[in-house]
Amino acid sequence: MKLLRYGPPGQERPGLLDPEGRLRDLSGVIADVGGEALLPQSLARLRGHAWRELPLVAGSPRLGPCVAGTGKFLCIGLNYADHAAESGMAAPAEPVVFMKATSAICGPNDDIVIPRGSRKTDWEVELGVIIGQTAKHVALERALEHVAGYCVVNDVSEREFQLEGTGQWVKGKSADTFGPIGPWLVTADEVVDPQALELFLEVDGQRRQHGSTASMIFPVAFLVSYLSRFMRLLPGDIISTGTPPGVGHGQRPPVYLRPGQGMRLGISGLGEQRQRVVADC
Repeated sequence: MKLLRYGPPGQERPGLLDPEGRLRDLSGVIADVGGEALLPQSLARLRGHAWRELPLVAGSPRLGPCVAGTGKFLCIGLNYADHAAESGMAAPAEPVVFMKATSAICGPNDDIVIPRGSRKTDWEVELGVIIGQTAKHVALERALEHVAGYCVVNDVSEREFQLEGTGQWVKGKSADTFGPIGPWLVTADEVVDPQALELFLEVDGQRRQHGSTASMIFPVAFLVSYLSRFMRLLPGDIISTGTPPGVGHGQRPPVYLRPGQGMRLGISGLGEQRQRVVADC
């Protein structure tokens, strides 16, 4: 299934993209795409629902973040060896973990707002993993049982805020609009192998990133198991799993986003995002 949320910011309704590519309303079936709706038994009930009976949604409404009520937005740094190299850093011996503020979350096609004082706002296409049931000290071989689905994430970053001064990553990752997720949550049963997905990102039509999740240093199952050792993962939590090479900071010389530019990014089978870059007013 491809689950989504649509409508104005703060007023999103749950929806589903049907097999014919049409948007259908789920508000008569679930309250939202989040929390208990992501549990395995809840997703099983949704799969058994006759999708043709769901109301069609007219027009082309805004798509909101594909999951509601996220408690933790966890991110993995330097999870592709070639990206670590372009960043001038060694490949890590274990996952580099940081968080984005959940207030950074926005819809997949919402504007990206360059923060005041920013000179180095950058792009990062990433595979997002959405937790579907509580995970604590999960064994590696059972880790994927705790995944509700996957989505596209743009881990937008301000490199000066992230790496200079006190160098705390969360500062460079948490500005408003720095966490577009979606367009939809593709349930785990439709993703045969999360380590066999192609990712890409374009800026103004120029291909900047292209890679495969096969190149991850730490695969999805390992990350879920690893993180569950240090904190309890809850339904709706997001793990953004790292980015392939091609970020602006890794160019020679570096290239950063400017107001008026546009981005298009996507992952095979998970859909695409399109964003316009604007200045903070």
